[in-house]
Amino acid sequence: MSYSKQDLERRMEGALASLSSEFSGLRTGRASVNLLDSITVSAYGSVVPLSQVASVTVTDTRMLSVNVWDKSVVGGVDRAIRESGLGLNPIMDGQTLRLPIPALNEERRVELTKIAGKYAEAARIAVRNVRRDGMDTLKKMEKAGEISEDRARSLAEEVQKLTDAFVHRVDEAVKAKEAEIMQV
Repeated sequence: MSYSKQDLERRMEGALASLSSEFSGLRTGRASVNLLDSITVSAYGSVVPLSQVASVTVTDTRMLSVNVWDKSVVGGVDRAIRESGLGLNPIMDGQTLRLPIPALNEERRVELTKIAGKYAEAARIAVRNVRRDGMDTLKKMEKAGEISEDRARSLAEEVQKLTDAFVHRVDEAVKAKEAEIMQV
């Protein structure tokens, strides 16, 4: 058993990267291929990311085009997009789905900021879970006599400072995303 600050930091960075990825899926009124990154589709007996069954392109600032490779999956892709909570209504055109990106009204902007807040809270929880793992490792090492009580306490403070820094970064990221969403 060993404690590694670098490992904890790497895992906390992963929580931030995941948050960033989820934020890229929140639309701000402009078409972006990243908008559909979080969508999964039931296809071939399992659930797969949309990117594994279709290609997404931006046709103009207010329109996305989803070209589904397999005709048998088109209905599943359509359903997944409609049920994604992004407020998009695909228009079927053979194996291509056209997605007009509606302008955001005030109500939708508020709804999106709430979703951003939920994503941020999930990231904070992930960071705190990494902290808990680190603290548990330190307690076990102290109990096993691998480190002294003073050393365990100073390492625990280090883990807490690292956690606080990452929670602050999550808070900053959500503030920036909320400002982006609320811009008219």
